[in-house]
Amino acid sequence: GAARYAAEANVPADDRTSQLSPHLSFGTISARAVARAARDRLADPFVLSEERFSFRIFLRALAHRDFFLQLSWFHPWTHDQPLQEKMRGYAWALSHPSLDAWRYGKTGYPLVDAGIRQLHATGWMHPHVRAVAASWLCFDLGVDWRVGRDEWDRRLIEDDPAIATGNWQWIAGIGADMAQYPRIYNPERQLRRYDPAATYVRRWIDELRHLPIDARYGRAKDSPQLALGLYAGAAYAEPVVDHAAAARAFLRRYRAFRSS
Repeated sequence: GAARYAAEANVPADDRTSQLSPHLSFGTISARAVARAARDRLADPFVLSEERFSFRIFLRALAHRDFFLQLSWFHPWTHDQPLQEKMRGYAWALSHPSLDAWRYGKTGYPLVDAGIRQLHATGWMHPHVRAVAASWLCFDLGVDWRVGRDEWDRRLIEDDPAIATGNWQWIAGIGADMAQYPRIYNPERQLRRYDPAATYVRRWIDELRHLPIDARYGRAKDSPQLALGLYAGAAYAEPVVDHAAAARAFLRRYRAFRSS
């Protein structure tokens, strides 16, 4: 229920998210009505502290959504340009040999691939997995955030260009964020933290569905269980890039550009 939202909103297998984004996008419910319902719940003196904290976190996320809408209203040019003036000249790549691997969920990083395949199958992707997959495109491949935004715009059920732009710029480290450097998500670490049993990954990646637990992470190719020939260990793609090396290379370029 709502009480577990704060603790488990980032866990994709159980999906404690509100699933309200399509409804807010198409106007079947208003953000004001959602906020009012949450505040009414907070006004109940019998609501336990865990649930109360969850509703506060939820309202913060709702306010973040409206922040991006207002940002776009007052700065409509951000649809095509970074909000941060300093970063408008940064040379993002418009393509990459592994771009299609990201586009179709074949990067060799299970959490990224599971999210992309969920998007293809349902028109929706878990919000935390979106952040990981977007980060991988921008930092592991160095591909322009607008390429990712426009690709997902064609596939997502909801249609909120202002919110999509705000989120993609935040991920890319060029938007309304005061952090010195962007947060680069480690897709393997995020998988082990938020999907430790690989439940979400197993749900969306057929190649990993029947593998032993260690192999569901896309690694452990020398597992004794795989050596028995009972599992299709080679069916799932090897990582198309080395995350650690790619992240370090990006940060060097980013740091050099910002200090120039």
